Amino acid sequence: MPAVPASLHDASALVIEGNLQSRSILIAQLRELGVGNVAQCSRLLDARRKLEVTPFDVVICEQRFERESGSGQDLLDDLRRNQLLPFHTVFVMITAEATYSKVAEAAESALDAYLLKPHTAARLSDRILQARARKHTLRSIFAAIDAQDFEHAASLCQQRFEAREAYWLYAARIGAELLLRLGRLSEAQALFETVIEAKTLPWARLGVARAQLESGQAAKAATTLESLIRDDDAYADAYDVMGRAQFELGNFQNALSTYQMATRLTPGSISRLLKHGMLAYYTGEKSEGIELLDRATRLGLDSKMFDPQALMLLAFARLDNNDQRGLQRIVEQLTRLRDRSHDPARPHRLLHMAESLLALQQQQTARAQDDVRRLANDVLTPGFDFESACNLLALMNRLVARSLPLYEADAAVDAMALRFCTNRAMTELLACAATGTADHAERIRAGHGEVLRITQEAMKLSLKGDPQGTVEQLLDAGERTGNAKLIESAHQVLQRYSERMSGYPALQERAEALRQCFHTDARLARLGEQTAGAAEPGAVSLPAGYKPTSREGQLTAQAA
Repeated sequence: MPAVPASLHDASALVIEGNLQSRSILIAQLRELGVGNVAQCSRLLDARRKLEVTPFDVVICEQRFERESGSGQDLLDDLRRNQLLPFHTVFVMITAEATYSKVAEAAESALDAYLLKPHTAARLSDRILQARARKHTLRSIFAAIDAQDFEHAASLCQQRFEAREAYWLYAARIGAELLLRLGRLSEAQALFETVIEAKTLPWARLGVARAQLESGQAAKAATTLESLIRDDDAYADAYDVMGRAQFELGNFQNALSTYQMATRLTPGSISRLLKHGMLAYYTGEKSEGIELLDRATRLGLDSKMFDPQALMLLAFARLDNNDQRGLQRIVEQLTRLRDRSHDPARPHRLLHMAESLLALQQQQTARAQDDVRRLANDVLTPGFDFESACNLLALMNRLVARSLPLYEADAAVDAMALRFCTNRAMTELLACAATGTADHAERIRAGHGEVLRITQEAMKLSLKGDPQGTVEQLLDAGERTGNAKLIESAHQVLQRYSERMSGYPALQERAEALRQCFHTDARLARLGEQTAGAAEPGAVSLPAGYKPTSREGQLTAQAA
């Protein structure tokens, strides 16, 4: 019997194993090691729910579940992507498969330990203690992240990487992730590329693509990803990022095919089902989209990974099919999400929209018309976002299809186009949401053309030696429309030509006020990603509060 590691006496553990006998053996081994609190789950869905609400020091998970479409790897990927697995948690995967691809897959997911069956309690203890030793070695990095001091944490990671100290590759991955978060994209890309030179790793190549994408080089990112996928066609995160690159290039059909591959590889991933389903819905493949969104709802309605906009799209489908019972059920589900949300503004907004659809289905047309008028008046308010615009356009089309008068429609569509048409992808997505019996989609595209015209006209002044005139025109248009592209363009010109502008202080103050008002520098949430804490595919999750200070002893204990 192995010596009982004192550091595990106060630890809590979760065993996720479908086989009762194997689960009992693992629980007995953990208790033999002195683990004080051991919980258990036989299904991945139950495990996901438990991990969303309870932090564990050790998670032991079976890789393969015979009666489920997902795997332990799928669970781990989703937990990390949605920032639901704290840094202090040791995640051990147990499997009977010893193939290179499976071991490599585990290594690429930043797994703490990979244990082959059959194993002894001593081997399990070794794996857990080794993982805890690494976390202890890197505790200064984790503490800086916990304190939200990302600059210091990134510096510590780079120092460890450059000195090739213990766990330098793991530190490099965390450091590159922090640099991306800080907006230091060129430095992040350089760090990923240096890792590739030292040891070609798929996550580093994916990191290069992510840095390229964040810096606006979607075409370059797509080229990088094509090479990565050719070398490893089962790397699901690569398909996620490729789909996003294709989406931002406006290649919706290619993006749809890419998301199809990702969901085929990981059929139990809630986030991938959501992205695939939403894009299919908006691009006209509604039956496919509804099927995927229904599946995501069944799997993850109570999960933090679930995006309630999926319910909104299902509500429109229920209305179109005259399914009053199904629509009523969605209203009840959104009510439940609103009631349990810490920030109910968005769930409340979606619930109100679903109630408008239910009123329309019940022939209460005056209520639906009043809601459209109210929302149309809010188009230029900071709280009215892109998602609200898509839903309002869809509701307006349902009213038009029922021949209900809506005199404010054209002006509202034009206002939404001028506000949200910041690039080709957003324009086409908005046009997809506006597709129906009216000419709203054409008006959306015309609005994008107008935004481009305004930008080009303003930039001509800069070329003529009058950058201040460019900024003034862009800010005037930004105040009038709320368009993030116009406001950010003004900000960029200000930074570039600040020394040549006599009115720089006043213009800078005006630009910053608009940026804060309309949140133009914030990352735009993409399809299926407005969850409780979504992270980028391929990223190492970097949540704050990786370990409560009252239990710091769990990390500081030295491995035997």
